[in-house]
Amino acid sequence: MFTGIIEAAVPVLACEPQGTGLRLTLGAPSSGDGDGKQGAWDVGLGDSVAVSGTCLTVAAFGERGEMIFDLSAETVDRTWFASLKPGQHLNLERALKLDARLDGHLVSGHVDGGATVVEIQASGDGGCEISFQADTGQDRYLVEKGSVTLDGVSLTVISPSDGRFHVALIPLTLKLTTLGDLEVGDRVNLEADMIGKWVERLLPPQA
Repeated sequence: MFTGIIEAAVPVLACEPQGTGLRLTLGAPSSGDGDGKQGAWDVGLGDSVAVSGTCLTVAAFGERGEMIFDLSAETVDRTWFASLKPGQHLNLERALKLDARLDGHLVSGHVDGGATVVEIQASGDGGCEISFQADTGQDRYLVEKGSVTLDGVSLTVISPSDGRFHVALIPLTLKLTTLGDLEVGDRVNLEADMIGKWVERLLPPQA
């Protein structure tokens, strides 16, 4: 379980086909990366890490602390990771501890689909507002002032209509996450609010 509060953004060192999936190698976060907190990035073999919103398991470490992940075909199909290239940065968040504050919202790291950037407008204060078009079928989970996770970042939905919605990003979010690098046409991983999905699942079908 995660919160959508990014701790670091690190570069892709390698992304190689492996069977029907991929093997992804990421640079190790340095002390103080991401949210400004100091200290070692304590992650062990087998730990879960949200990589741009996708829950992945640390499969191995490189000689310099690089983190290596194995991505299944399902993960590749659900995300935009099939187009990953070395040098791109990805957002990271370690799994939530039960005694920690929940600063964002409950995020599972199970990507529902994607969304495409359709417009970016500066807000005049160093931040911006980005408009997205969600993939077909995701619009029913987009609720005004509800939560959504985009590339692992917990955000608030603004003006959802027919799958199109906006999010407002403050300067700090643009600086500490990969959302500041987005351009029109780029894809992001989308995870809808899990509470809405559970309510939908538990309600009886309408006649």
